[in-house]
Amino acid sequence: MGALDGKIAIVTGATSGIGERITELFVEEGARVVIAARREVEGKALEQRLGVSFIRTDVSKAAEVKAMVDFVVQQFGRVDCLVNNAGRPAPLRNIADTDIDDFDNLMAVNVRGVMLGMKYVAPLMLSQRSGSIVNIASMGGLRGGMAAHSYSASKAAVQGLTRAVAAELGEQGIRVNSISPGAIVTGIFGKGAGLEGSDAERVASAVAEVFAGLQPIPRAGITDDVARAAVFLSADGSGFINGHDLVIDGGLTATGLGGWSASLALRANIANRMKVALAQPSNPESNVN
Repeated sequence: MGALDGKIAIVTGATSGIGERITELFVEEGARVVIAARREVEGKALEQRLGVSFIRTDVSKAAEVKAMVDFVVQQFGRVDCLVNNAGRPAPLRNIADTDIDDFDNLMAVNVRGVMLGMKYVAPLMLSQRSGSIVNIASMGGLRGGMAAHSYSASKAAVQGLTRAVAAELGEQGIRVNSISPGAIVTGIFGKGAGLEGSDAERVASAVAEVFAGLQPIPRAGITDDVARAAVFLSADGSGFINGHDLVIDGGLTATGLGGWSASLALRANIANRMKVALAQPSNPESNVN
């Protein structure tokens, strides 16, 4: 018997990385899942592989988020779990060099998208008097200097939104929590460099080597770490947890990275290791999980 047996779930930004792994574990735990993302090819592939339902959704657009929730209601009649995972990264730039259009676009996805997801699923969950919402935030929202200024601001907003909405909806039996991942190895680094396939895997290995030494737990974080937390917060076993931000970072925010200069040095180290990894001959027998 799975932890999510019989539950109907929505996962946004589900076509790669953390969102994809959350979807896989939700299915393993018995949930019927609707995935929402902008990338149709990847979404359809997951639909075929996992037996989920896919709906193309830009979470920054109110009409599309409403259509996403309406689609789930038409398919299943209810929504038990919403995971607001869709988000976009930002490059590290000095505050004076921050591009305001980029800032606005990032906020539209990372903050407006989370707000819209909660706005349109709340009436349904209120009618059910039950439900769990999990918002994916970041350790960057908790500590300065660990991420781009705009990204940190967006994730701090997600944490604040989570607490505020939890105060309202908790009175009606609906729980709202967030997860703040730390140094998690995903394909975002390779994709940011325009890489695919085996090249992206080699880059992920290089990133994992760096991340293994950042926090007290001596390994890089993996998508499974975050996905299992999302299962826990969505399941009935966490029924008395509301308005909480669950930090999944191996102890990084407890010990600190060293500020802005340390973050710049870390990114430079990652970039150099990526170059070295790509310069090495590929090994077809290697595998990155």
